[in-house]
Amino acid sequence: MKIPQNLNWNLTPREAIAAQARDAQRVRLEDDFGEVNFVAGVDVGFESDKTIARAAVVVLTFPALTPAAVAVVRRPVTFPYVPGLLAYRELPAILDAFRDLELEPDLIIADAHARAHPRRFGMTSQLGVLLDKPTIGCAKSILVGHAETPENVIGAWTPLIHNGETIGAAVRTKLNTKRVANPVYVSPGHRITLASSIEYVLRCCKGYRVPETTRYAHLVAGGAELKFE
Repeated sequence: MKIPQNLNWNLTPREAIAAQARDAQRVRLEDDFGEVNFVAGVDVGFESDKTIARAAVVVLTFPALTPAAVAVVRRPVTFPYVPGLLAYRELPAILDAFRDLELEPDLIIADAHARAHPRRFGMTSQLGVLLDKPTIGCAKSILVGHAETPENVIGAWTPLIHNGETIGAAVRTKLNTKRVANPVYVSPGHRITLASSIEYVLRCCKGYRVPETTRYAHLVAGGAELKFE
């Protein structure tokens, strides 16, 4: 996998917003990938009073969803927390983790937004463009827009709409029983459609609200060690 070199992350928030608006034009929202045998999850945790980012990339076999490879990288945080600019805070460490990854995934699902972003260029979209890989955003809350609650049937979904445009979907991945299980918010990142994004998120779920890609990546980003069969 080709990882971009010498990227400039030393931007002000205003410069980062302008870069997002410009680079959003590079996103392709059609299915442009072959057979999926390996799917990656991406998540970032923080250490030392949030001054160190701990980025985790976990590759799972597909469709069995068993761990196949992992990379974890720690890197100092240099960009402030600004809603909508998560990429400039977390992507430097994530890209370092992809450099250390020994197995190239066919598809990436990140615990972040993609199209469902004020400038239609969330962190997952930016990751997809930089790596030239199909990416899906699967977030646990809404950044922009609104969606009706999907019916209590696994696989049910409703459109996530912002300014009259469908930018993603609220997807039911776990049933509401005695405990409320909110939907996840899925949006296409790059080289994939919304319909395929929903399909792959659902196929990566195994009884939890979040897909296995996110669950494993979150565990590793938090310090857990994976066992490989």
